[in-house]
Amino acid sequence: MEVDSTFLTILGTLAGILILSGWAEQIIKGYKTKSLKDVSKYLMILISAGAALWLLYGIIVDDIFIIGTNLAAIALMITVLVMKKRYERPVKNDF
Repeated sequence: MEVDSTFLTILGTLAGILILSGWAEQIIKGYKTKSLKDVSKYLMILISAGAALWLLYGIIVDDIFIIGTNLAAIALMITVLVMKKRYERPVKNDF
């Protein structure tokens, strides 16, 4: 089955935008509330591992959409993890 390359470009772009939009929303919400308590670190680890494997796959098959989406996803996940660490530090009391 032959698929039009323009259709594949649109499909890959939309897929990347949809997947990355969820992370952007989480970052914005976390920044506003200064809390990421509800984000599981195990979820983040598993999704990061999956994104790294997808990135490797994308590199092997030379697919720019898979590579770009997963590089961006890894960057956003690192952002969430850094925010999670920063916002969940114990507060020192000077009493």
